[in-house]
Amino acid sequence: MHDARYTALRQAFAHARHDRRARHRDIAQALHISEGELLAAHLGSFTTDESPLTAIRLRPDWQDLIESLEPLGTVMALTRNEACVHEKVGVYRQVSAFGPQRQTGLVLGGEIDLRLFYQHWQHGFAVTERLADGALQRSLQFFDAAGVALHKVFLKPESDRAAYEALVARFQSGDQSPGLTVGEAWQAPAERPDQDIDVAAFHAEWADLRDTHDFFSLLKRHGLSRTQALRLAQARFVQPLPLSSAQDLLSRAAQQGISIMVFVGNPGIIQIHSGPIQKVVMMGPWINVLDPGFNLHLREDHIATAWLVRKPTVDGLVCSMELFDAQGRTVAMLFGERKPGQAERCDWRQLLESMAEGSTEATPC
Repeated sequence: MHDARYTALRQAFAHARHDRRARHRDIAQALHISEGELLAAHLGSFTTDESPLTAIRLRPDWQDLIESLEPLGTVMALTRNEACVHEKVGVYRQVSAFGPQRQTGLVLGGEIDLRLFYQHWQHGFAVTERLADGALQRSLQFFDAAGVALHKVFLKPESDRAAYEALVARFQSGDQSPGLTVGEAWQAPAERPDQDIDVAAFHAEWADLRDTHDFFSLLKRHGLSRTQALRLAQARFVQPLPLSSAQDLLSRAAQQGISIMVFVGNPGIIQIHSGPIQKVVMMGPWINVLDPGFNLHLREDHIATAWLVRKPTVDGLVCSMELFDAQGRTVAMLFGERKPGQAERCDWRQLLESMAEGSTEATPC
């Protein structure tokens, strides 16, 4: 019975890819399964007539696997959430993991800039698919317990194929039977009632921040969600922005040559672009950055709230645009490009402050 189900899933996938050029994620949704389950139906042996895709299950040694990616050379890293896709081309360099059970990871090697939270990583596959033009696309794809995609690594024509094959052989699981045991998706803790928050203490600690990285600890100490924190913050540190602000900001940053940082993530990872952007194009509801080495696809219609956020640091104020969906989940965050020890760029701050309705004189740089 299971074999017949997996055969049907493979055939449905093949038809959707051939007839509609549908994306994996959309095919899975149409079949009422997760994307991870769709790939897991392609484990084991079957004829190439059934599907253009084959998958190999990987052992859950995620830290060692990510630390072994550098020999592949140039690849494309993809991280997404429900509303935004972030794609960067580069090499996985300066990879590390730390903390209890090495559950937090970093990739800091230039173009590929990641923060990894391995406690959410549950399933991984090496995927090979023959595309419509006959080319073979090879990738490594990682999923949470519910089979939702966290991160993907796609080979480029210049990638080292032999290094990829050696990595897959090294991390291949002993279990290649089709199917996936689906667990519960991670849920953010329920918000505490506003009246239970010590707002005065929260305000004082925000005003006392010395590093943007301390903001997460501030929220955790007070039991605040990010959107609740912005709602309860002092007006001098936050301002609501029009929902069109993301498109305006990206377009004007491209026109003015302003170097920015774009953070996009999900519970398992945050992926960061740093540098100028060039080509911003609207396609239906999608705001797209289409640059060599960096693509961003952001659904403007999924943005429910947008905020201008100011955080004190030892280097002065650091200002960002933060975008959230209707469930309060972070869609993306945008900053001016800077390194620790540097003051914020004046051109970035002036651009961001101009987004606020009824904006007054910009906060001095």
